[in-house]
Amino acid sequence: MSAVSATSPSAARVRAVVVTWRGAATIAACLDSLLAQQVTGMEVLVVDNASDDGTADLLATRFPQIRTLRTPRNLGFAGGAAAGTAGFTGDAIVLLNDDATFEDGAVAALLAALDAPGAERVGAVTARLLLTGRYRRDASGTWVRTDDDDPDGIELINSTGNVVDDRGAGGDRDWMAPVGQESDDAVVFGFCGGAAALRRTALEEVGGFDADLFLYYEDTDLSWRLRSRGWRTRYVAGAVARHQHAASSGVRSPVFRYHNTRNSLTVVTRHAPARLALTSWTRQTAGSVRALVHDGPSDPVMRARLRGLRDASVRLPRTLVERHRIWHDARGPRSPSVRF
Repeated sequence: MSAVSATSPSAARVRAVVVTWRGAATIAACLDSLLAQQVTGMEVLVVDNASDDGTADLLATRFPQIRTLRTPRNLGFAGGAAAGTAGFTGDAIVLLNDDATFEDGAVAALLAALDAPGAERVGAVTARLLLTGRYRRDASGTWVRTDDDDPDGIELINSTGNVVDDRGAGGDRDWMAPVGQESDDAVVFGFCGGAAALRRTALEEVGGFDADLFLYYEDTDLSWRLRSRGWRTRYVAGAVARHQHAASSGVRSPVFRYHNTRNSLTVVTRHAPARLALTSWTRQTAGSVRALVHDGPSDPVMRARLRGLRDASVRLPRTLVERHRIWHDARGPRSPSVRF
């Protein structure tokens, strides 16, 4: 029996949203971990992005108690999250990737951080996200996954929140740091969309997820918008989740490279100080030229990168209009390096 109470959508205080696309191989463990959370008044909603791998049948037969919103086409994570959070009037939205699992008590820890005295302007809390499995270094010093019961293997961090570096690139704080060596600082630029909770009123105030981003950088964009309106993000070390990183797309795939290139440029142009935005455009352009020379014009990943650069450039006039509005309305710090 699940620990999450059967809650009608209209009465839910918390909504856990899982966005999936062809997630039949991973989503059962994800949902089992959500149903095991000791949280009263939480509903679980799966947004199925038109999966064609049997995900819909699995959800219907194995998880009939969970609501499913099936979209007519793949909206990406950003579009799926926007659809899954739309119309919710409760207190908090919990996000969990379909290839991730929460450990016991994780959701309660996230919600407690939002409800803590003095946290009224905390708009998002981000979990301690670990990479699944165990790892050891190979001869070149690169971390490689080993057997899960390898006594010499260690666990690695996926994320302790979202950060933006001095090149304008967004990423996970403490990415692939050994467990125990990660930051314990609760102050962090933004949340990682793989495992987090958002205050509904904060999400509503800043306009929610931008469905146009489709995949990648949607959490960086939303984190920046929260900051610009005076909302803070906090890291909650006691909320633990485990993640099969990039199980759905792969970090070296054309899908990843296209959306990562396009969205990173769009997001940094919207939000960053001009010098940082210019640095990002220069870096991405130079990187695309190097990839063209090194990999050749027929390489699919290189071509995806060029398409991403092209589409970010075509979108630039619209992005600059968005930048003007965001900066005009800003109430909080605009630089990712500013602590508050």
